[in-house]
Amino acid sequence: MPTQGGLYLMDVVPDGDPMFGFPNIVDSAEIVEMIASGSHIILFTTGRGSVVGSAISPVIKVCANPETYENLSEDMDINAGKVINGEATVDQVGEEIYQLVTEVAQGKQSKSEELGHQEFVLTYKKFEGIGPSCLPTIR
Repeated sequence: MPTQGGLYLMDVVPDGDPMFGFPNIVDSAEIVEMIASGSHIILFTTGRGSVVGSAISPVIKVCANPETYENLSEDMDINAGKVINGEATVDQVGEEIYQLVTEVAQGKQSKSEELGHQEFVLTYKKFEGIGPSCLPTIR
């Protein structure tokens, strides 16, 4: 648990030896972990075109690969590849993302919701203190 505000990175790599029943890192599992950590809307970046959604929270897919976006535009929400193609600036795409997050928060469906994607994976993780001693602890 975070001990204060700021930027935190989520560790989605299993600790220790591989365990039976623990799948490889998969998009659906990572989405559930973000939701379990308190996310209400997921911004999911993809270059290969992962066509996932969630049974719990809206997933907004941001695709930075122009070719992938063109091939899967019916399932991608934001074409961030416009920056690579010189069709938009980073600020313009950022504003597009901000506007879509606001609209989805107000009830608009994301593409994955429109298409009925409702994937859900619940995995487990061992919690043994094997990390560096410099990590913050809850007091």
